[in-house]
Amino acid sequence: MNPIRFSPSFPGRQILALFGWLALCFAAAATAAFVSTDGWYAALHKPAWNPPAWVFAPAWTFLYATMAVAAWLVWREGGWRAQGRALGMFVLQWVLNALWTPLFFGLHRPGLALIDILALWLVLALTLVAFWRVRRAAGVLLLPYLAWVTFATALNFTIWRMNP
Repeated sequence: MNPIRFSPSFPGRQILALFGWLALCFAAAATAAFVSTDGWYAALHKPAWNPPAWVFAPAWTFLYATMAVAAWLVWREGGWRAQGRALGMFVLQWVLNALWTPLFFGLHRPGLALIDILALWLVLALTLVAFWRVRRAAGVLLLPYLAWVTFATALNFTIWRMNP
């Protein structure tokens, strides 16, 4: 009797991998659990186009889910061995994403957070191109995330300038 092989095409492995990418992406939100703004953010001068607080949770839920599916689609095209560069860029942008909250809200350093989000934007744009080349749908799934990071960069810059 032969044991069941856990090959890349094994459906169970595909499902586990998708859950793994979802767990990784949503783990970036965990950095907020270690941050207390103590009214700091509420006291900042913000532009009139600053979104209300309730927008962020649904926006990030959608973005983390689409990021995970995009990474999973690329991973399915040969795993880390074949897609190591694209997936490595994805992990780097994830790290930059996870760092932003502690820099901005935790350390109260919008200037440092701006440097981080500019690096995030660049690495994310490169990741989107790399994903697009592997699987077009994966690149398309990162477009809303790039749009949000572009908006967040403008907001971070404006808050930084309004609060010297």
